[in-house]
Amino acid sequence: MEIKGPMLERFDEILTPEALAFVATLQREFDARRLELLDARQVKQAELSAGGTLDFLPETAEIRAGDWRVAPPAPGLEDRRVEITGPVDRKMTINALNSGAQVWLADFEDANSPTWDNAVNGQLNLRDALDRTIDFSSGGKSYALKDDAELATVVVRPRGWHLTEKHITVDGKPVSGSLFDFGLYFFHCAQRQIDKGKGPYFYLPKMESHLEARLWNDVFVRAQELLGIPQGTIRATVLIETYPAAFEMEEILYELRDHSAGLNAGRWDYLFSVIKKFRTRGREFLLPERNAVTMTAPFMRAYTELLVRTCHKRGAHAIGGMAAFIPSRRDPEVNKVALEKVRADKTRESGDGFDGSWVAHPDLVPICREVFDSVLGERPNQLDRLREEVSVSAADLLAVSKTPGEITEGGLRNNVDVALRYLAAWMAGSGAVAIHNLMEDAATAEISRSQIWQWIRSEIRLADTSAVVTKELVERIITEELAEIAAEPGYDEERYAQAAALFKEVALDDDFAEFLTLPAYARMP
Repeated sequence: MEIKGPMLERFDEILTPEALAFVATLQREFDARRLELLDARQVKQAELSAGGTLDFLPETAEIRAGDWRVAPPAPGLEDRRVEITGPVDRKMTINALNSGAQVWLADFEDANSPTWDNAVNGQLNLRDALDRTIDFSSGGKSYALKDDAELATVVVRPRGWHLTEKHITVDGKPVSGSLFDFGLYFFHCAQRQIDKGKGPYFYLPKMESHLEARLWNDVFVRAQELLGIPQGTIRATVLIETYPAAFEMEEILYELRDHSAGLNAGRWDYLFSVIKKFRTRGREFLLPERNAVTMTAPFMRAYTELLVRTCHKRGAHAIGGMAAFIPSRRDPEVNKVALEKVRADKTRESGDGFDGSWVAHPDLVPICREVFDSVLGERPNQLDRLREEVSVSAADLLAVSKTPGEITEGGLRNNVDVALRYLAAWMAGSGAVAIHNLMEDAATAEISRSQIWQWIRSEIRLADTSAVVTKELVERIITEELAEIAAEPGYDEERYAQAAALFKEVALDDDFAEFLTLPAYARMP
């Protein structure tokens, strides 16, 4: 094993010989399977691009028909009515744990820019938080954990199977980002969590099949064995945020059944996956501009209804999607309209049987709690609501063409603007970025660029100007949006030039990049 990144202050506390040996063992035992599963994704993509479709798997029909349940809720995960998400920087760690939410999704993935500094310092922040030694000062303000407070349960989201950590190599190859993030946290914090009466809990992103869930389960079994942790101590919630995974929800729960904590409706990445998987199919799978796609669209409604039905049938938690609004300190009218939408969204989720939901900002915790309190009362969850009346077919999940909404120049400009601003921040080390009162992460940037890629190839005519979306039109809008951004305080010309070059690559090139974070990470030191 070789460390290629600099050993900065306190890094030796995380990158110990013992911790690195643990990660190296996981890498050597499981990376070949990881690569095989990534190859299988490409085979499936080729089938879809050639005219294939998605459906429930005939070979796993016995699992769907079987009588089985996942493990009961683990300590600290019985009540998940409000979950706050955010990157693992020091300030966010303190604010999230103090927020009053039941759970904090400590994010090494979409809300985190994977700089070497962020990857290792994030681990330090989590360990310090569990030891209650964490503090932070900035701009004359100091942050610390509340004394004697019941802090949110930490649930760590490692990077997806497709990402690597290039600053660490094992046998000359970059280590899996998933195994790096998981392994370091598990090595340093599993026993710390157990000693606090909880456990090492995880959110698993971007999976596309139950075989990928099986790999995670095997990693869990081996990790517990290596450190002498009782089997079943680890619990994991899977984000159903890819289109193929929506057709394998039961199988994913089954593979992780001894370690399962439920499923989450990862709505933004789900939309990105819909576009990506059927990007060559013209208007058959064409979505309107992203702000027009709501959770009441027929195919999205089918996805969330099936998720709740599947989870409760198997005794697993169903966790709702993100409220990304960032309250404004200066514009009460903006707050009023947005908070009404947040309340309506959480009311829909709680009424549908979800056991909890996500928010991106501490100020949204009270609204989400109030809505779920009104439904749950003193109960910790709604696992008893089996939703047996729900019946969702493959055709229901595939009914993208029934989504109402338009594609306008305003929507096109918004996609360009958000992607440029986000990529500039991401390359500078920030993965959760407040843009126009919304918390944007890699998922929304993926939607923005993939929609533009699809609109160009579908020769979409904009509803408000009648202009056809072409590479030339998008390049002109990029120039115009950059000019608007350049007039703002703090503009960094070099950073935005990098962002524009990356955006053109992932939105305008003939070849579709599977994830924009791959070429972005390659540009990162």
